[in-house]
Amino acid sequence: MRTNNQRLSVLAIMVGFLCACGASGPAAITPEEAEATAREAYVYGFPMVMGYKTLYNYVIDTSNPEYKGPFNEVVCEARLFTPDDKAVVTPNADTPYCMFWLDLRAEPLLLTVPEMEPERFYHFQLVDLYTHNFAYVGTLTTGNDAGSFLIVGPGWEGELPEGVDDVLRSETDIVFIATRTQLFGPDDLTRVAEIQQEYALQPLSAFVGGDAPPTPPAPDFPAWAEGSQFDKRFFGYLDFMMTLLGTPGPGEQPLWERLGRLGIGPDGSFDFAALPPEIQEAMKTGREEGFAEIEAFIAANSSDPLISGKIFGTREFLAETAAATFQLENADILRSVAAHRGLYGNSAAEAIYPTYLSDADGSPLDGSANQYTITFAEGQLPPVEAFWSLTMYDGKTQLFVENPLDRYLLNSTTMDDFRMEGAGALTLLIQKDEPDTHSTSNWLPAPDGPFYLVMRLYGPEAAALDGTWTPPPVKPAE
Repeated sequence: MRTNNQRLSVLAIMVGFLCACGASGPAAITPEEAEATAREAYVYGFPMVMGYKTLYNYVIDTSNPEYKGPFNEVVCEARLFTPDDKAVVTPNADTPYCMFWLDLRAEPLLLTVPEMEPERFYHFQLVDLYTHNFAYVGTLTTGNDAGSFLIVGPGWEGELPEGVDDVLRSETDIVFIATRTQLFGPDDLTRVAEIQQEYALQPLSAFVGGDAPPTPPAPDFPAWAEGSQFDKRFFGYLDFMMTLLGTPGPGEQPLWERLGRLGIGPDGSFDFAALPPEIQEAMKTGREEGFAEIEAFIAANSSDPLISGKIFGTREFLAETAAATFQLENADILRSVAAHRGLYGNSAAEAIYPTYLSDADGSPLDGSANQYTITFAEGQLPPVEAFWSLTMYDGKTQLFVENPLDRYLLNSTTMDDFRMEGAGALTLLIQKDEPDTHSTSNWLPAPDGPFYLVMRLYGPEAAALDGTWTPPPVKPAE
């Protein structure tokens, strides 16, 4: 529930919008101002709009093949993702997922987890509407013992109930949770399913034995139209997401006031078609410039093997990284790059994602043009507390690549199956055509065209985090 102060804040912002727009409404803004604001809005809002795509597909559209279930229900699948899973780009096939959304507007929810085997990695990744990873429950943070955790929204002011280990506070009332449970192999799926069935949610009122508070009316969720994130429809979805946020985050009020001059804001009344033609065109140009800014940042940092550890995390972490590492005033571009390259990636302490976009010579990876190898020298396998993997993605769709082996990754849980070289080195084969039978265990199938590779290190050790250890290069096969 929102406090009186929060309601007054929303009212003050809306009054500010009206004052900024004046009697002539959004038309009072110049095309130059509209273009600059639209560019800023795109970089700011892209991750939230991409998040809405996932929310709509997973929770709202019951006819969607990606539909998971309603709000506030743990939804798990004891299976691995395939090329048919298209809702999230750069998906993960290492760990069977539970994916679900919480609505905390009425009251907090209690998450309970079972005791886990000491050797099994798992975690619950809690993400707000900004795509900040605001909390974790799991092996590396709370341990593998059983536990109970209260998830609360920004307006909750209660006390920690007896029997609850901790309070996890989100700055938004709508929360996404991705749960990853380590799979030790195909024969382990049954055990993973048993574990998933023990993950549970319940309202705080049910836990303490009180009356449930009234349920707020459901928002009027707009239907998702694929491709909207890349055209003028983006602004309508951003407008809706701002109604869910309600109030600006730290340092965001000036931007919200500028957006208000375009009619975008928490009252949900934005109408692109009602804007003057010259403002519409300026906003389209600004959106294109915003996307180009995201793409330029990706290109400028494509050779940084540790970039994934710099673009996912809490609000505080991203703000510090933006200032210290990239000399940026805010972290909006970091969130947008993260959403574009791999929505809902993990914070560095949980996992990092060294990404291969080019080979050792700087050329883009292309399965139609080359065969490739990645060689780990003796004693130079990825340093992790849990496990590591290498996953193949189609460069056009950012999804898994269909292949005759239904193999989308290679990982350390199958080390016994790899063919090792005499000195203890491991060479992985990256190519579209199947190699000779003796080397098939080391083969990661590539598409007949552009691709990229993502290495996942779960529980990365210090050497991986500080750059003492770096991933070996992808080399064209001789």
